[in-house]
Order: sequence, then structure tokens, then C-alpha cells
Amino acid sequence: MARPGGIAADQLRSLVERIERLDEERKAIAGDIRDVFAEGKAVGFDVRALRQVIRLRRLEKAERDEQEALLDLYKHALGMDRR
Repeated sequence: MARPGGIAADQLRSLVERIERLDEERKAIAGDIRDVFAEGKAVGFDVRALRQVIRLRRLEKAERDEQEALLDLYKHALGMDRR
């Protein structure tokens, strides 16, 4: 039903409620993810390394290779590749 100003109040309410419900689900999932990272840490895995591996796995192989090559180039320029 249209209200003054052309706002369909029922549709607006439905959208807001859906967003609120999804936001609650996102918070629950974020908590679950924190728990899994804590579990990894508890068994001896480095959480920063886990996060980096996950970030890299999201990339396509070509993009990952490009980033690794660029990082190697920068490290070489800064003398960080020498042992």
C-alpha cells in the first residue's frame, strides 16, 4: 500500500527486516569463523599465515602468480632475498 511521499511502507518494512535478519546471520557466521581460527591456533597453526593462505586461495592463479612475482621483485630490490 502506497503512503504519502510514494513510499510503499510494507515493502520497505520487508526489506529492512530482511537486511536485519541477514546482518544477524553475518554476525553469527563471523563468530563461527573466529572459533575456527581459535581452534587452528590451539593446535599450533599461525593465525596470520592461515588468513594469508585463505586470502591467496580466493585469487585466480594468474593473479596470485602476478602478486608473488611483484613481491619477489620488491624483496630483491630491497635486498631481502639474500640469506
